[in-house]
Amino acid sequence: MKQINNDFYCDLDWTQEDHPIALLRAENKVRAPWVSQEIRSQIGSHAKVLDVGCGAGFLSNALAEDGFETVGIDLSNSSLEIARQTGKAHYIQANAYSLPFPKASFDAVCAMDILEHVEVPSLLVAEAARVLKPGGLFFFHTFNRNPLSYLVIIKGVEWFVPNTPPNMHVYPLFIRPHELEEHFELYKLNATVWRGFIPTVSSVLKMVLTRRIPEDFSFHFSRSLKTGYCGIAVKQVNY
Repeated sequence: MKQINNDFYCDLDWTQEDHPIALLRAENKVRAPWVSQEIRSQIGSHAKVLDVGCGAGFLSNALAEDGFETVGIDLSNSSLEIARQTGKAHYIQANAYSLPFPKASFDAVCAMDILEHVEVPSLLVAEAARVLKPGGLFFFHTFNRNPLSYLVIIKGVEWFVPNTPPNMHVYPLFIRPHELEEHFELYKLNATVWRGFIPTVSSVLKMVLTRRIPEDFSFHFSRSLKTGYCGIAVKQVNY
């Protein structure tokens, strides 16, 4: 199996339009309001939130702006420096496999675009469950593993986004929903929401024609989990 390339995050211009990081920005425009609304409705406005693999803080800073006490962790110091300069969340360099927080520290934990970047996602899920309070929410986003996701997520981005780093994603690390659900069950998390997450057709066509990802590139939720998917798992109250 090819080794996943996570080093590109250390020298990344997070404002580029000809790099896949622009897709992450576009995803966050949809995901951040959804995460915020779910936390507020299910936990309350004073929730404490952890964003695992926060990168430059797109989600962390949005949640902090919405009034939640938010902590972001990442291994990339350069990404964390950008996050600190642009938002109100608190940032710590830390490993997702060994979170520097006591048991039951957070009302919600987010793992967006990181499960497919780690060799052992079950360890990340275990740590997320450990630091979650009973009844807490685990938000996730990752990619399914099948020929369509390989074609769209890996080859499509390589073909049409000029500055795609080599091995930014590797197919064997993609996770089928039933595999992720097995991790949840092992660590007493109950998956309550599964939603597909895909770009709009017009945005994809524009990207193909211009080989850029413009500011108005957009995503939406879908019933299909064939490519990208996200959801919520709730920590059992008796664990």
